[in-house]
Amino acid sequence: MRISIGADHAGLSLKQHILEKLVRDGHQVVDHGTHTSASSDYPDYAAPVARDVAEGRADRGVLVCSTGVGMSIAANKIQGIRAALGTSVDEVSLVRGHNDANVLTFGARYTRPEDADAMLDVFLTAGFEGGRHARRLSKIEELERPENRAAEPQETKE
Repeated sequence: MRISIGADHAGLSLKQHILEKLVRDGHQVVDHGTHTSASSDYPDYAAPVARDVAEGRADRGVLVCSTGVGMSIAANKIQGIRAALGTSVDEVSLVRGHNDANVLTFGARYTRPEDADAMLDVFLTAGFEGGRHARRLSKIEELERPENRAAEPQETKE
């Protein structure tokens, strides 16, 4: 699988651990940095990773910052990206199965390397369930269209 990865200075150590695991597992990895501990801005790394995924140069993306939230917010600004913060294996399974998340973010302050390994394995192997979840993703895609950003949501029955 082709994986695009990035981190700011706060996520550098965990990113390096993840990168090494991905390479060991046989994935093709593009590392967008950072490569130093000098202070850096997470959107500068979220954008190229998200664009790789959105434009088909990568199958999935992985981002790391202090909390994982900033990276998630920044990546989700790129059309077609569904970035989710990973905090547990169960949660990552659900964001793949229900939300078809294509970028996983980690908070370096809150994620042990061995937990990141387990979540990555699920992120890279779990599939999208489709069905009612596909309908919901279609609605999200509609929200991304500029002419629909201010539209009122429609109520649906399960």
